[in-house]
Amino acid sequence: MESDNEKPVDRRRFFRLGLAEILRPLATAAKPLERLAHQIGKLDQPDRPAAPPVWLRPPGSLPEAQFRQTCSRSGDCVRVCPVHAIKIDAAAAGGVPFIDADSAACVVCTGLQCMSACPSGAIKPTSINDIDMGTAVWHSSTCVRSRGESCTICIDQCPLGSAAIELKAGRVAVNPLGCIGCGVCQQKCPTSPKSIVVIPIAAKTAGR
Repeated sequence: MESDNEKPVDRRRFFRLGLAEILRPLATAAKPLERLAHQIGKLDQPDRPAAPPVWLRPPGSLPEAQFRQTCSRSGDCVRVCPVHAIKIDAAAAGGVPFIDADSAACVVCTGLQCMSACPSGAIKPTSINDIDMGTAVWHSSTCVRSRGESCTICIDQCPLGSAAIELKAGRVAVNPLGCIGCGVCQQKCPTSPKSIVVIPIAAKTAGR
């Protein structure tokens, strides 16, 4: 038998449940209106400007803003690149030299010829260990290793070897301190989209 002090609690519970049942259809009907209001609210917000694209620059390049200002656009670095990795196009990449790692990556050639060929100082002579074009990032979700294949192309082809990238516990591991962002791993990756891509240094420093 229920005590008197328990009955008010039961009554309150009863009324709460009853009220919830009454309001449920109203809440269901209100959801489309809430979504509509949210969409209308978006119309009042000014469009945010898209972030400017960032590009992979030749090894030894000055920071992005300085590189654009200093580069003479002579094309000398383009002509001496032994693998034709450096490109220049007045309508692309700010009109200054860039590298498209999907098609041709920097192979960190002997002598790093682009550095000595640059007439303006936009590309500075830099030792291999001090080059910082960017950093490679591995995406396991698209890598064939996630399907059980034993691909190690990105590791085998890296000019810097295990100092930059290696296999750890079956996973591709990029060492940010050793990777110079040459893009060879990205070029050689067999998947589409690429499972390892270089994030250019300009992207890493944009928020600083």
